Amino acid sequence: MTSPSIARILILAGRGRHEDPWHDHAATSHRLALVLSGLEVGAGAPDVVVRSTSPEALDDLDDVDLLVVNAGTSWPGFREAGIGPDDAAWAPFHARLDAWARSGGRILAVHQAANAFGDHPAWEEVLGGRWVPGTSMHPPLGPTTVPLAVGAHPITEGLGSVDVVDERYCRLRVAPTSQVLGWVTDDEGERHPALWVADGHGGRTVYSGLGHDGRSYDSPSHAELLRRAATWLLEG
Repeated sequence: MTSPSIARILILAGRGRHEDPWHDHAATSHRLALVLSGLEVGAGAPDVVVRSTSPEALDDLDDVDLLVVNAGTSWPGFREAGIGPDDAAWAPFHARLDAWARSGGRILAVHQAANAFGDHPAWEEVLGGRWVPGTSMHPPLGPTTVPLAVGAHPITEGLGSVDVVDERYCRLRVAPTSQVLGWVTDDEGERHPALWVADGHGGRTVYSGLGHDGRSYDSPSHAELLRRAATWLLEG
């Protein structure tokens, strides 16, 4: 009989072409690590590592049980300005991520992950959706309530809603195969998907549009949602 092992969680924090001036990925990745280090899965608390995005960041991905993507897209644009490694240097990173995800990999993606990896279009299928430039938007950051699906999934069952200070990502392009579990409402009263599960690519992904800055992680209900999502991804 095999003994339970310590789960290994890798948090990928956006740097360079995967960061911008409005999101402190280092700080929010630290907050994510604090939330996820309190999980009780497998043999106990997981081994949580935070690593900045780089072409070599996923070289040991085969040893990872859960990948957390907390990265976005640079502005005005490292890639467009030719700063840092070029697309060819990043190609192995994307190939490893795609192959791992499609062979049963488990991914928890937050906030700006919806507009990450613009140089690798296949990320949209793994994520189950995408931020669409010129279409997607968010109202000003502020307090909001995110209602959650009832009776639809273990991640949200009994939680009710998330009360949080955050950005509300709206008009994302969500795959019809994604199971939407939470919504935000824009300033006109229209509801938009903000939390979903995607598993049609061969692996399993949970995306949450929440997580702009530290105030988001001050929310007990948001922290509980993240713990539930990670637990389900690791054990569900």
